[in-house]
Amino acid sequence: MSDGNFNRNLLPYRDFQSGVRAGRAQMRTAALSAFEKWLDGCGGKFSEEERAEAVRQFKDNLIP
Repeated sequence: MSDGNFNRNLLPYRDFQSGVRAGRAQMRTAALSAFEKWLDGCGGKFSEEERAEAVRQFKDNLIP
């Protein structure tokens, strides 16, 4: 039975914030993938330079 004290070794290794950052990174990757699929579905309306610029602008607008 616990006396109110706990052993920190029993706690998970990673803190909450690292999980939040990992989730954000996964969502950022998913958003970029969806945007690139959308660009591909536009029927080749964009040149490679325009496509690269659109992806760069999209990355800049994503929440860090």
